[in-house]
Amino acid sequence: MRRNLASLLTAVAVAFTPVPASAGAARDAVMEALSQRLFPLFDAAGRDAATLDRLKARADVSTLLRARQERRAACGQDLTCVAQAMIWTPAEAEAMGQAAAALTGLPAADDGAPAQMRREIEGVNAIVRTYGLGQVPSYPQIDGAGMIDPQERQARLQAADWLSRTPRDRSAQALDPSIDYALALLDVSDRTDAIGYEPLTGGANAPAMARAKSLDWSRYRFSAMILTGVGPETDGMPLSPYGKYHLRLAASRFARGDIPFIIVTGGRAHPRGTRFAEAEEMRKALIQRYGMPADAIVLEPYARHTTTNLRNAARLLIAMGASLDDDALIVCNPQQSAMIESVQFMKRNADELGYQPGRIGRRFSPTELAIRPNRQSARIDPRDPLDP
Repeated sequence: MRRNLASLLTAVAVAFTPVPASAGAARDAVMEALSQRLFPLFDAAGRDAATLDRLKARADVSTLLRARQERRAACGQDLTCVAQAMIWTPAEAEAMGQAAAALTGLPAADDGAPAQMRREIEGVNAIVRTYGLGQVPSYPQIDGAGMIDPQERQARLQAADWLSRTPRDRSAQALDPSIDYALALLDVSDRTDAIGYEPLTGGANAPAMARAKSLDWSRYRFSAMILTGVGPETDGMPLSPYGKYHLRLAASRFARGDIPFIIVTGGRAHPRGTRFAEAEEMRKALIQRYGMPADAIVLEPYARHTTTNLRNAARLLIAMGASLDDDALIVCNPQQSAMIESVQFMKRNADELGYQPGRIGRRFSPTELAIRPNRQSARIDPRDPLDP
């Protein structure tokens, strides 16, 4: 019996011993999709061996990566120490940003590869701090890992460590394991929300996207109605009481005929761990309860806060080809509508997004408020659409 147990433990240890990349690597569709979505620059570099070689050949990058490797190795079996060692310091992020300036042919935002690299590193840090080190997020009631059993936390840290060192095809592991470590933390925490509805221009949104291509936008007073979600606080409830009120408001307003689309926005936020995306449930109800045509409804199933409701709606308007010189109309309950118009909400946008997702305009009623979307919303942050 003891011999069999010893053999089993040896087999398990061998199974989880990291193997060199040269021994082959499996493709992981989930991790691959998350990587492309959250860390496009690192992901593209991981798919191009020549790019990785150029980066690692730089003396400053080579020295930096060696120091990070030594920092991780010094942790031994201390999994919390390993998680802390995965964090990029400000100096390391700056050095990698400068090195990214020499990269060509890789995806980058409109402010260039260095800024994109720094944002992606910031995204890695945010995930590791939240899901690896237990840092309390800005909205602890819905974001983050929440209160979990200590043994479960250790299991997640151990699995993330193993996964980050087990070769994955088309990854940036050869550069630094922190990217796959962050992705693994999301995976083992069942927070793969970021890829749940991709591509967002297809699926449920295909009818509306097709209609937008030939639409005469000038016929309409507003480019779209932005219908924000208000998630329930009860487990197993698909639509909150406020959500049902929002639906009635939207159906009544849409009936006037001067708005071509309703953008329903809200992800899997309330309560923590819910299986329901607010936007998806609102879309179903608009079609089934109110007889709305599917090609008039655009699904935005990622936003977890009002700030990202408006930012993500602006991104969809850009994808649809709507003019950003036209107003959209925010429709929601009077309390949320007043909050959106407040100075405090402007500060939230500045703190959480770094800019205003749009310019608030005329108020038409306690539940209707105009907004002129901001083109800067198109910039993708590596923390999108996750919101730890």
